[in-house]
Amino acid sequence: MITKLTSLLKAAAISLSDQQKKQLVGYVEMLHKWNKAYNLTSVRDPEQMLIRHILDSIVVEPHLSGSRLIDVGTGPGLPGVPLAIVRPDAHFTLLDSLGKRIRFLKQVQHELKLTNIEPVQSRVEDFVAEPPFDGVISRAFASLNDMLSWCHHLPAENGQFYALKGVVPADEIAALPAGFSVDKVVKLQVPQLEGERHLIVLKMSNQAAFGVYSG
Repeated sequence: MITKLTSLLKAAAISLSDQQKKQLVGYVEMLHKWNKAYNLTSVRDPEQMLIRHILDSIVVEPHLSGSRLIDVGTGPGLPGVPLAIVRPDAHFTLLDSLGKRIRFLKQVQHELKLTNIEPVQSRVEDFVAEPPFDGVISRAFASLNDMLSWCHHLPAENGQFYALKGVVPADEIAALPAGFSVDKVVKLQVPQLEGERHLIVLKMSNQAAFGVYSG
């Protein structure tokens, strides 16, 4: 698994320490083990988890700003856990409404000794951000509109929203609620992953600045 991960990281031009690689593989092993009882992800093969969960999460890291981030609807910790491993100087709140996912994440926190994650069981609309976050991340929301509607109270004044998407959701961008705009769209390159991946970065503003950047 370490060899496979190292090969994927090299293809993505990502450099990590041996300790970070061990933590990422340890997380995949825990996800695979707990998945049998908890049904945390539809991906069953650990090597596919490396591609579809680990690499798909950490390619976002260079585009994140700030040191306090919240992963909303984190599920089994995606993308929050892999991002916390590759960015140890940032703190990630992992928010989910299902108790079994939070129990899993607390075990991950304990076994991998991740001091920069905080698993929290709560509905997003009930969660109080004190203090507000530098960034709000999600790869699970059905639409950008839903994400902004439910998470608008989470970021600080200059905070941003980071939505992990497949193809660019042009219809969702066109239907953004008033007061929000696209800061940039980043095309993500994930080795050995079929299909497109994009990061949509949004901000609270009336000035729409829409640009497409090739990552």
